[in-house]
Formats: sequence, C-alpha cells, structure tokens
Amino acid sequence: MTETTVHAALVWVVFALAAVTFASLLRLRAPYGRHYPGTGWGPEIPNRAGWIVMELPATLVFACVYALGDAAAEPVPLILLGMWQCHYLNRNFIYPFRIRSGNRKMPVLVAASGFVFNLINAYVNARFISHLGEYGVDWLGDPRFLAGLTVFLGGFALNVHSDNILLRLRKPGGSGYSIPRGGAFRYVSCPNYLGELLEWAGWAVATWSLAGLAFFAYAVANLMPRALSHHRWYQEKFEEYPARRRALIPGVL
Repeated sequence: MTETTVHAALVWVVFALAAVTFASLLRLRAPYGRHYPGTGWGPEIPNRAGWIVMELPATLVFACVYALGDAAAEPVPLILLGMWQCHYLNRNFIYPFRIRSGNRKMPVLVAASGFVFNLINAYVNARFISHLGEYGVDWLGDPRFLAGLTVFLGGFALNVHSDNILLRLRKPGGSGYSIPRGGAFRYVSCPNYLGELLEWAGWAVATWSLAGLAFFAYAVANLMPRALSHHRWYQEKFEEYPARRRALIPGVL
C-alpha cells in the first residue's frame, strides 16, 4: 500500500469523524468548560493541562511531518506552515496560560479524543503541503492562494480579538460568567468560533486540497453545534441577553 493511498484513506477518516462529531454534538453538549457537569465522564485532568495535551500534535507533529517533506524548504509550503503555526502556537502555548479556569477540570476522554484527532489531522495536512501536493512559486500569485490567505488572516484576527474580549470578562480569581459585549459580539454569541471557521475555510482554499477541505468540514461539525449550545446557554442564563444576537453567523444562524 502506497503512502498516497494511506493518506487519502486518512483524509476520508477526517470526513467521517466530522459526520460523527456533528451528529453527536447536536444531541450532547461537549463536556468541558461551562457545559461540563463535573461528574459522569470518568477520570479528569486540569483544564489548562488538557488544552495543552490535546493541541500538542497540531504543533509538534505537524512541524515534524512537515520537515520530512521534499518541498519543506519551498516558499509556498513555508508560508502555509506559517499560517498553520500562527493559529496553533497561540492555541497550544499562549491561550491556555491566559485563561482563568481556576480549579476547573476536563475529562481525560475529551483531551484524548482531541489528541487523536489532531494527530491524524496534523499528518494529513502537513504531509500534503510539504510532500504530496505540488506548489510552484506561481501559486503565490494564484487568486485561490491570495483569497485563502486573506480569509485566513481575517479569521485569525477575529478569533484572537474575540478571545481577548472573553478573557477580559473574568477578573483574577473570578469564576463566573457575564455577557460579552463589543467587537463582533454585537452580532453573534461566538465570534471566536466564527473566526476559527474563517481561518480553516481560508486554509482549505489556500491549499486547494481535499485534506484542507476535510479539516474545514470537521471544524464546522465541531464548532457550529457548540456555538448553538453556547447561544442557548447565554439565553437561559441571562434574561437581558440581546435578542437580536445570533449564535454564529450574523443575521443568519
């Protein structure tokens, strides 16, 4: 069996995981953060440690697999590497140390499942951009690459700005929740998720790959139901929650 065949099979595994995740999260709320009841999901791990563990393959494994590719030193793959790591270095090594999670826990099951997904996803995307795909220098001027890069950077800016608003809501030592306001929170409950979806939509276009499309499909399957759950939670918890605010897409959803 060739590596190309294995790679293609794993890409379809990501699509399958997206379908399973979407169906599951429409019925169940992911058991971490505000939706974790505190019991019933087996062994636990501190929230910050859980974040770091489950995101590690997306930074370290991605970088190692990328470095083994024949095109690892080429300009287009290097830019794509920078895009990917721009998101995941923040998510893996900066964001977990900024959250004020107190003594909150995360089920080991959640951290382990995230770790496994990121392991597969890191391999299929890193291997494609640095070895299996073909990106000549002319790709730098291709409208697909330019559009994808623009959408990715816009999504990253939205994601980080929205995270900053959320992080400022909780004072040192505090553990409660309040209504986020300002920025894109004027329009949706989860602009941080919308920003991340824009990032991976941009990635799929910029790489013009089935691997990138599979990751975008998984991101939608994972984040859309969570955004709907967050939106309902806000509405149930705060009587004064803005009625015109949508869950994820301004004026639509």
